[in-house]
Amino acid sequence: MRKHATVHDIAKLANVSSATVSRVLSNSGYPVSEKLKNRILKVAEEVHYIPNQLGKQLKKNTSMMIGIIIPSIINPFYSSVVFGVEEVARQEGFTVIACNSLQDPELEEEYIQTVMEKQVKGLIISSITADKTKLKRLIDMGVNVIAIDQKIDEDGISQIEFDHHKGGYLATKHLLDKGHTRIGYATNRLNRPSRKGICRGYSDAMKEAGLEPLVEEFRSEEEYNPIFEFETGKDLARRLLDSPQPPTAIFACNDLLAFGVIQELTARGLQVPEDVSVMGFDGIDIGQMIHPPLTTIKQPDYEMGKMACKMLLDMMKGSNSPMFDVTLQPRLIERKSVRDLRN
Repeated sequence: MRKHATVHDIAKLANVSSATVSRVLSNSGYPVSEKLKNRILKVAEEVHYIPNQLGKQLKKNTSMMIGIIIPSIINPFYSSVVFGVEEVARQEGFTVIACNSLQDPELEEEYIQTVMEKQVKGLIISSITADKTKLKRLIDMGVNVIAIDQKIDEDGISQIEFDHHKGGYLATKHLLDKGHTRIGYATNRLNRPSRKGICRGYSDAMKEAGLEPLVEEFRSEEEYNPIFEFETGKDLARRLLDSPQPPTAIFACNDLLAFGVIQELTARGLQVPEDVSVMGFDGIDIGQMIHPPLTTIKQPDYEMGKMACKMLLDMMKGSNSPMFDVTLQPRLIERKSVRDLRN
């Protein structure tokens, strides 16, 4: 493996001291003749010198890195969040370390440890672990933390949430208003605030209409793998369709699950929405590309990422603003996957 060139290598080749090379490469303003400066820069270019930014940051006790930990980069919702974070960070000269916990609490804790070791001064996290010990230790070390998507009930953490309950209620009410009374709800494990909130919204709307909720939850004993979220949607749809009174509409806890539901319906020769209507949640772009285009609840993913990063950088700059709790609102996107039974 080729060794990276150092300041000392450049000094030797340019026949000057290492201190002089450091002054030139750091633009310190120390008086160096133009001829000598050009010679040093020419040598640095020839040896493909790359500055050790981490070393500089450690010496100055500064960091131009922020971290983001998300449960699944495979879900386009989180990809859009990261894109929003990166766009703002780049404009301010920061580098983003993006970590994908793969829905694994232990892996999330490992990434929090990595953030500590890399001296990152700010973290945006969608946390799935119940044990917040390492996260609290991170805050005690002076790291600014913003929680997104999943609420964290701990001191010292600012929150950007989404009204999941309202979103679940809004989706179900839309189906009820279209004349559906047998509405099934397909969900991943109800082990996160977001999923519980959506399910409560669904159940409240059903009970308000005098109807019994029909919830199918992913309960496999096998370790959950986000890669198979599409397959989970198919499996949950099978269970709902095989129930004594199959639903005329299925509401999925996210768009990826909804795609799996549509696939299972198609495999059975059922048409969407003529035979069964399908409702999603998240509002990812792929939803408008499938057939039929998916009716869904939009979460402002990209905007959430931008907002989180802007607020985090303000905190890191020493802003004395108090801890905040922002709740973003859901929006119904009506497309072609829901049939109006009143017609």
